[in-house]
Amino acid sequence: MRRRSSGSTEEDSTDEADRAEVAPPDDDERERSFTTSKFDVIRHSDTLDRRKVEKALSTAPLTQHAWSTEPSTYGDVRNPDYAVEPKSQPTLDAKMPEQKDWRRSRIRSPWRGSVLTTAVTALSVLFLYCIARSVLTRQRDPKGCNMSYMSPMFAKLSDFDTEHTRFASKYSLYLYREEGIDEDTMVKGVPVLFITGNAGSHKQVRPLASEAAVYFHNHIQQDPEALKAGIRSLDFFTADFNEDITAFHGQTLLDQAEYLNEAVAYILSLYHNPRRSRRDPGLPDPSSVILIGHSMGGIVARTMLIMPNYQSNSINTIITMSTPHARPPVSFDADIVRTYQRINDYWREAYSQRWANNNPLWHVTLISIAGGGLDEIVPSDYTSLSSLVPETHGFTVYTSSIPNVWTGADHLAILWCDQLRKPIIRSLIEAIDVRRPGQTKPRADRMKIFKRWYLTGMEEAAERTLSQKEPTTLLTLEDNSNSILSAGERLTIRDFGHSGKPKAYLLPIPPQGTPGGTKFTLLSDQSLDVPGGTGKLEVLFCSVFPLQAGHASTLFSMSMELSGTTSGSTRLACKNAASDVISLPASIRSSRNAFEGSPPFSFLQYQVEELAEHQFVAVIDKTNTPNSGWAIAEFSDNRDALVSADVALRRLLMMGLHVRLSADRPTVSEIKIPALYSSLLAYKLTVGAQACGSEAELFTPLLRQYLLDPHESKYFVNVKEANINFHGVAPFLPPSLQVRSSASGLTLQLWSDPNCNSSIDITLEVDIFGSLGKLYMRYRTVVVAFPLLIVALVLRKQFMVHDATGVFITFAEALDLCLRRSLPMLLAALSLIAISLASVPDHAKPAIAGPLQWASNSNTTAMTFTKNDALLGSQDPFFWFLVPLFGIVSAGVCVLVNYAALAIIHILSFFYSVLTAKPAWIRNDDRRQRTPAPAFTSVSPRRRIITTSILLFLVSTIIPYQFAYMVACIVQIATCTRALRLAKDTRSGPHCNFCNYAHSILILMLWILPINIPVLVVWVHNLAVHWLTPFSSHHNVLSIMPFIVLVETLTGGTMIPRITTRFRHVTNILFFFLAMYAAIYGVTFAYQLQHLVNIACAWLVAVHFSASNLSFSGLTHMLEGDDEEGDIKKRPRGTAPAARAPPRWHSIRSRRGE
Repeated sequence: MRRRSSGSTEEDSTDEADRAEVAPPDDDERERSFTTSKFDVIRHSDTLDRRKVEKALSTAPLTQHAWSTEPSTYGDVRNPDYAVEPKSQPTLDAKMPEQKDWRRSRIRSPWRGSVLTTAVTALSVLFLYCIARSVLTRQRDPKGCNMSYMSPMFAKLSDFDTEHTRFASKYSLYLYREEGIDEDTMVKGVPVLFITGNAGSHKQVRPLASEAAVYFHNHIQQDPEALKAGIRSLDFFTADFNEDITAFHGQTLLDQAEYLNEAVAYILSLYHNPRRSRRDPGLPDPSSVILIGHSMGGIVARTMLIMPNYQSNSINTIITMSTPHARPPVSFDADIVRTYQRINDYWREAYSQRWANNNPLWHVTLISIAGGGLDEIVPSDYTSLSSLVPETHGFTVYTSSIPNVWTGADHLAILWCDQLRKPIIRSLIEAIDVRRPGQTKPRADRMKIFKRWYLTGMEEAAERTLSQKEPTTLLTLEDNSNSILSAGERLTIRDFGHSGKPKAYLLPIPPQGTPGGTKFTLLSDQSLDVPGGTGKLEVLFCSVFPLQAGHASTLFSMSMELSGTTSGSTRLACKNAASDVISLPASIRSSRNAFEGSPPFSFLQYQVEELAEHQFVAVIDKTNTPNSGWAIAEFSDNRDALVSADVALRRLLMMGLHVRLSADRPTVSEIKIPALYSSLLAYKLTVGAQACGSEAELFTPLLRQYLLDPHESKYFVNVKEANINFHGVAPFLPPSLQVRSSASGLTLQLWSDPNCNSSIDITLEVDIFGSLGKLYMRYRTVVVAFPLLIVALVLRKQFMVHDATGVFITFAEALDLCLRRSLPMLLAALSLIAISLASVPDHAKPAIAGPLQWASNSNTTAMTFTKNDALLGSQDPFFWFLVPLFGIVSAGVCVLVNYAALAIIHILSFFYSVLTAKPAWIRNDDRRQRTPAPAFTSVSPRRRIITTSILLFLVSTIIPYQFAYMVACIVQIATCTRALRLAKDTRSGPHCNFCNYAHSILILMLWILPINIPVLVVWVHNLAVHWLTPFSSHHNVLSIMPFIVLVETLTGGTMIPRITTRFRHVTNILFFFLAMYAAIYGVTFAYQLQHLVNIACAWLVAVHFSASNLSFSGLTHMLEGDDEEGDIKKRPRGTAPAARAPPRWHSIRSRRGE
C-alpha cells in the first residue's frame, strides 16, 4: 500500500491499495510457488468497491456473532487492508442477504458443538469417571504393612572425591550405622550397596540396614555355628543422588551406573586398607558387593554390569523392589528407551549362551520383589523377569506370596514394611559366606535360599529337603498298637493330650503308580516340632529299622520310646519334616485379613513319589495333658482334589462360573481356570457356607489364588467373598523365555474342613466395573498417544477444507466432521489390525525390528521380544474393543482440552484488551478511519532472525530443546490471545481464519508438551543442585527448529496460504501418518511423536515460506537492517504506509461456494 499524502482522501488511498493488491507475480515467482496453480487472477469487473460493501454492512443490522465472518481470504492479518476480496462479488442490492446467510451458515463459533460431539464427550467423561471411581473404590487390596523403627547414623565417605569419580560434586557416598548397636565406622562385614530409585533419598536404606544390624546383634553374634559357617554382619552403603530423576532421562541413569561402579571399586578398596577395616585377616578380601535397588535403582544395578568401568565379578547378587525390569515406565525419552533395550538385550544374550564360560552373568542371581496392586507408581506387571532371566538365576515374587508377609505394598511402603524387611535380611545373611572371595555361597545354593524364604513352598520350583536328609530319630512303638490307620483313612485330631501320654498315629504310605497320582497333606494350627523340641506336634516319615535294641544310640541323635512296658515293639527309622513345613495364614471365624498376625497354620504336602523310601507317616501327639489344637492328615487322589474349568472367557463374561465341591472332597481342592490369564480383568468370587452339623468346623475356608508365572499368590481367610485380580499376561510386556503351558492360568486353591460332610458352592463372575480400574495402570501412556490421533485427524480435516474453500474451520467443527466419517473408519481399521496381530501364530508373525519398520521373520529373538510393542500390546483378540473405546475417550478428552484452551485464551484476551485499551477519543478516531488497533505489531525480520538464531544457539550448547519447546508454547498462547482479540475487533474473515489456525497449532503443541516436560524437569533439577554440566543429549537443533520458526512466523499474524496443487496431498499424508503412528506405536515409542510433529511443522513452515519473496539478497537486506517494517512501527497516527508489492500468494482468491 502506498503512503497517502496529507491532502488525499481515504477513498483514493483505498483505490490505490486495490490496484497494488492485484499486481500479478513475475515469472520467477510463478515458477517457485507450489501453493497455487492460478497466478493471473484479477479482480472481476463487477466487484463492488470495498468502501461500498463496508458502508452497506455498517448500515445493516448487526445480528451475527463476531465469528460469523466471510470466507477466509489471504493476506497479512496484521493489516486488514491487505485482505483480498473474493474472486467475484454479487451486487449489493440483489446478493447481500444471500451473502449474509451464507456467512452465517459457513462460519461457526469455536464454542459451538454438535449433538454428536456432545454425546461423545459425555460418554468419554462418564467412562473416565467410572475408571476413577473404580481405581479409588473397587478391587482395592488391603494394606497390612507394619511400620518399622530404627536409630540411623550416616557416615559420609569424603575420601570418595574427584580423584575417584567425575560425579563427586553431584553425588555422595555414605556408610550406615545403627545407633546404640553398631556405631563403629570401620568396615568389618559384607558390603551391601543400596541404590535409591527415581527422586529417592539415600535415607531410604534405614529400614533394611537397621534390621540387618539388629538381627546380627541379637541372634547371629551369639551363634558360634553361624559364625563358623562364614556368616557376618552386613555393611550397608548408600549413594546420595540428590533425588535425581532417572525414570525420565536415560543419560542420568547411565551417569548413576558409572558412578556406582566407581563406588563399588572404592568400597572394595576399604576392606584392603587395614586402617579402615576390622575384618579377620585370615579371611579373603571381598571381591564383590551385594546390590539392593528400589524402583529405578534396580535398573541402575543391572546397568552397572554393562558399563565400560564395570569390574568383572564385582556383583553377584541383586535384589530389586518395585523395579520395572521389562519395559520403561514411560517412553517419553529416547535415551531411556534405548538404554532399556540395550540392557535387556545384553541380559537375554548372556543367558542364551550354551556354555557357562561364555555367560558373563552366570554367577549373578537376580530377585525381583513386586508390591502388587497397591503400587500405583510402577505397574507391578513391569517387574517381571520371565523375559530376561531363567528360573535358575532369578525370579519375580509378589509380597503377598512371601510367607508371613501376605500383604501387598505400595511403591514406598515396600521399603519400610516391617514384615518384608525381615525375610529380605534373613535371606541375605543366610546366603553369606565370608570364606569365599565373593562373600556369598555359590549361585545354586543362593537360589535355594531365596526360594525357601520368598516362595510359598507349594510351587513346582520349591525344593524339599526330606529326600536329602538321613534318618535322625528312632521311633519305638508297641507291636499291638491300634494307632495304624487303614489305607485311605483320614486322620483328624481335634485336641491334643487327651490320652494323657504321647501318642503316635501311623498312616501307611500307598504304593506308587496310582492313575492321576496320590499326595499326602497335613494341616494343623500348631507349628511342627523339630527333633528334640518341646512342641505339641511332630511329623515323621519312617521306614522299618531292622537292627537290635541297644544300637540306636550310636546311629540316631534322637530316640522316641512310645512302646510303654510291653515286651514286643516295632522300631522305625524316621526323618523329621519340620524343615519342609509351609506356613499358611490362620483362618478362623474372627479372621479378616491374612496379615493380621495370628499364629499361622502349618501345612505339609508331598507327592507319593517323593516318599518312595518310606513306609509310614507318623503324626505324634507329644503332649501329656489336654491342650487345644487340631490336625488333619490324609492321602488323597489328585483327581479328586482337582477341578478343571475349561470355560471360554466370553462364556465366563456372560454367564460366570459355578463349581460345586462334593461333600467327600479332600482337605485341599484346586480349581484351574486356564482362560483367566489377563491382568486387565477382575473378578468377584463367592464361597458358599457349609453346614457342619453337631461338630463345629475346625477352621473356616481358606482360599489362595495363584499364578505359576510370575509367583503371585493371594490369601483370603474366612472367605465368603473375595476380589480376584492378578498380574498375569499384561499389555506391552515381552513374552517369557520359557513357553507357557497351555493349561497355565489362574488357579484357586481352597482349604476347607472335610469333616463337615457338606458340599461347597463356588461362584466366579467378572467384575466389569472393577476391571475398568485395571486399564488405568496398564494404559496410562494412551492418554498422550491416542488423543494425538484425534488431533492429527482434525488438523488434516481443517487443511483439507482450507485448501478446498479458503476457510479454516474451527477445531470443534473439524472434530465433528471427523467423528462422522474419518474417525469411525480409522478406528474400525485399527480394530481389524489389533485382531490380526493377535490372531497370527507366533511362528508366523513378523518381527517388529523398530518403531518405523516391520522386519522379516529371520530373527527369532527380535520376533519373540518385540511382538507386543504395537497398538494394544496384547496377543488376545478378546480386547479388540479397547481400540474404539480409547478412540471415543480420546475424542472426548480432546473436546475438553479444546474448550479449556479456548477458555484460557478468552480470559487472557480479556485482560489483554483491558491492558491495551485506548481512550475513547482515539477509539472513535480509529472507527472513523476504519483502522482497528493492530494486535500484531510489526517486528523487524532482522530482529526475528537474530532472536531465533540466539535461541537455537542456546539449544545446541546449553539448554535442552525441551526448554525451547516450552517457550514456543508460551509464545503460541500469546499469539492466540492477540489473534482472538483482533478477530473480535475486526470481525474479518482472514482474522477468524488465522485465529482458528493458530488455535489448532496450539492444541497440537499442547499434546506434545507432556513428552517434553519430564526431560525439562530433569534439567531444572540439575540446575537446582548446581550441576551445570550440559546434557550430552537433547541438543539437536533440528528437533526444535521447525517449531520455533513456525511459532515465530505466526507471531507476525501471517496466515498459511492455500495449496491448490498436488502438493496439498503432502499435508494430508503427513497428518494421516502421524495419526496412525500415534495409535500403533504411540505408547511404546512416545518420544517419536515429537519428531513426527516436528516434520509436520517443517512442512507448514515450507508452505509459509513458499508464499514469500525470500531470497539470499533479501535475507542480506534484512540482516543489514534496511527494511520497511521499522518505518511502519514509527509512522505517526493518521498516516497510511507506503504502497508496496504484496506477497505473491496475495493473488490467490477463494471462490465463494467452493
